[in-house]
Amino acid sequence: MTVKCSASLVLYNCAPDMFLPAITSFLEGHDEGLLVIADNSKQPQSHPLFEHPRVRYLFNNCNMGFGAAHNRAIAAVGADSDIHLILNPDISFGADVIPHLLSVMQSTPEIGALMPRINYPDGSLQRLCKLLPTPVDLILRRFIPIKSVQTAINRRYELHDLPQDRLIDTPTISGCFLLVRTEILRKLGGFDERYFMYLEDVDLVRRIGDVARVVYEPRVSVTHAYAKGSYRNKKLLTYHMASAIRYFTKWGWLFDSTRRKRNSAVLSYLRQLNQ
Repeated sequence: MTVKCSASLVLYNCAPDMFLPAITSFLEGHDEGLLVIADNSKQPQSHPLFEHPRVRYLFNNCNMGFGAAHNRAIAAVGADSDIHLILNPDISFGADVIPHLLSVMQSTPEIGALMPRINYPDGSLQRLCKLLPTPVDLILRRFIPIKSVQTAINRRYELHDLPQDRLIDTPTISGCFLLVRTEILRKLGGFDERYFMYLEDVDLVRRIGDVARVVYEPRVSVTHAYAKGSYRNKKLLTYHMASAIRYFTKWGWLFDSTRRKRNSAVLSYLRQLNQ
């Protein structure tokens, strides 16, 4: 049985040299399935690939936010999709990646969301498998002046001891390259559009984890030009902080039983591996 894979990508004033590798990687790495480009830019962007028969371009005429734009794109896919790929424009990958990940999801139906290894352009690992965040993880660690304390928090929160040679369930994975069963996306209503930018993927993956497995597959990798813009741009930092407040107000600042359960499960597993 052939698994039908669609994809969506959100643009906001992106130069073609940023988004072309993502588009060509999808078109060359999977020989069927629609890629919907949702453009949040002030003016419509154009490129010959937007006219490709497997590409649909949507100009949103406003910056509606990352999650809302992906929701519009997912709605445009229609019913002809089993697995949907949420894709950042600054991603590139080889032709083996999508077939491998689709095979994993096809053979393991309890997996609801799947992410491969994410590398920086130099080939080093981006630590995007994480615990469900606490306020310390998400807010305070950025402002603690003691480097050793920051390092200790990061090592735990970013799951530095996570194996890189097997499938493993994790509390959360990144929305920069995220395969999700389309049926689950629709049942959950997609992204929570109250997040304008940042943490919308954490919120979505958390909700997927309520109904299915959330899994990391490090045996195939993609390249991500990860910018960490909120670490340098005060406006983006404001968006990040606003999303953090919204997230903890929704799920709990101090008391969050789901966070405790899922984080404890992966940390216990890692302790057993290291004994």
